[in-house]
Amino acid sequence: MGGRGRINFSRVTLALVGLFLGSFISASEAAVRKYQFDIKVKNVSRLCHAKPIVTVNGMYPGPTIYAREGDRVIVNVTNYAQYNMSIHWHGLKQYRNGWADGPAYITQCPIQTGNGYTYDFNITGQRGTLWWHAHILWLRATVHGAIVIMPQQGTPFPFPQPYREFNILLGEWWNADVEQVEKQGNIMGLPPNMSDAHTINGKPGPLFPCSEKHTFVMEVESGKTYLLRIVNAALNDELFFAIAGHNMTVVEVDAVYTKPFTTQSILIAPGQTTNVLVQADQAPNRYFMAARPFIDVAIAVDNKTATAILQYKGVPNTVIPLLPNLPNPNDTQTALDYNKQLRSLNSPQFPANVPQKVDRNLFYTVGLAMNACPTCVNGTRLQASLNNITFVMPQVGLLQAHYFNTSGVFTTDFPDKPPRPFNYTGAPLTANLRTNHGTRVSKLAFNSTVELVLQDTNLLTVESHPFHLHGYNFFVMGTGIGNFDPAKDPANYNLVDPMERNTVGVPTGGWTAIRFRADNPGVWFMHCHLELHTGWGLKTAFVVEDGPGPDHSILPPPADLPPC
Repeated sequence: MGGRGRINFSRVTLALVGLFLGSFISASEAAVRKYQFDIKVKNVSRLCHAKPIVTVNGMYPGPTIYAREGDRVIVNVTNYAQYNMSIHWHGLKQYRNGWADGPAYITQCPIQTGNGYTYDFNITGQRGTLWWHAHILWLRATVHGAIVIMPQQGTPFPFPQPYREFNILLGEWWNADVEQVEKQGNIMGLPPNMSDAHTINGKPGPLFPCSEKHTFVMEVESGKTYLLRIVNAALNDELFFAIAGHNMTVVEVDAVYTKPFTTQSILIAPGQTTNVLVQADQAPNRYFMAARPFIDVAIAVDNKTATAILQYKGVPNTVIPLLPNLPNPNDTQTALDYNKQLRSLNSPQFPANVPQKVDRNLFYTVGLAMNACPTCVNGTRLQASLNNITFVMPQVGLLQAHYFNTSGVFTTDFPDKPPRPFNYTGAPLTANLRTNHGTRVSKLAFNSTVELVLQDTNLLTVESHPFHLHGYNFFVMGTGIGNFDPAKDPANYNLVDPMERNTVGVPTGGWTAIRFRADNPGVWFMHCHLELHTGWGLKTAFVVEDGPGPDHSILPPPADLPPC
């Protein structure tokens, strides 16, 4: 599969999903892999009726990118849909090459209808499971797919070699046009309608109350070991995932190897990926795989359980599958305990290079607000903020403005700490909630080490938030419930083998501390990966300055960079 020509995904990719990839990745140490993404609207039936959705190459979920560590990947994207579009390669570091990162109006202006853009990037120092998705409006609801990066030739997995592997993409489905749902919510100034179902590989499974039972089935053979590459592509829900009768061994998250541990269920937030080994060691039967939301506050979500089937070879389809014991939707303790088990592998071959000294300390409070909105039904609009600042999207890409020194697009005065301290996780604060608005970012010196504490707050309500940092991995130094105590909590940091990842959850009414080295020059987005909160302004960006060396500055923009 590693040639230089284009791939017809409608015929090839479906055949590849679920097969061991070693036979499909070329043996060359570094290859150029080219893909064509055609974005169109297509009628797709997944629940009780067909509806038009935006797809890539007519597929939902979209095609999988297969590559090897060290490869160069070229993806030609042509936009035939009625919406402007951009694609983000979630978790790829894009060293010096923010032009290929993809978030609209941050590193590029979107690809307008009838136009195209070529994403050209190298995969350096990364291997494992990542994913790609639309990064504009709510279009990633259907515009998303997996990225599978195999290790360099001759480098085995640091865990038992699986017999086969499967991609498992967890998602959400709206019976209505998701963009109209979002637009209606904005008009009202309230959260838009929740999704109508969750899905596994684009299908809700037979437990959904509908006469059409669309279900993904994974066939296994007794005694074999399988690798599941799990992606949470849902817009707004953290999810528990389990397989009836089978344990899972976690071996990787966000394309970083972990110390293996066995669990009956995993917790996976929007934007995160998790690789697990599953042994087909149970009595031959049909077993449900299931996913449903984790939500430990009184907020309405689609709590319907999505299901797929793990089916032993030779077992007839008439056998009724067994259901797994999923944690309760509000099982906070299971969620906390699961995350505490995650540790970087930290082996000589895959070390955890944890910054031991910090050059810059940042403290960001996460809050919700009710701002005035004369055009909204109730005269107010729900919004969100970091350090009381609701981010305003620019009309020009921030990276372009930074690279060409364009004034008036953004300011670099985002505060390192909130304007005033308060009891962040006490009784909910519901009066006089207003935020400041602006396109304000934080400037970081090249190669400086940064510690960022993200603190959930009681502004309107406490709630969990999965945060994603573009352009970097970071180490999760610690997490806790309540207010972060800078005098005591750092003493409990894990400085040896903390989990390294690109998306991390801030627990409800709690905090999470991360560290990273700002060694990738450019403009890098950071935002809550709940699409609802991102749209409300729960986002910011870091401008990382160029370094002193010839390889420490932003690459020039490509000739076909979309105009605004």
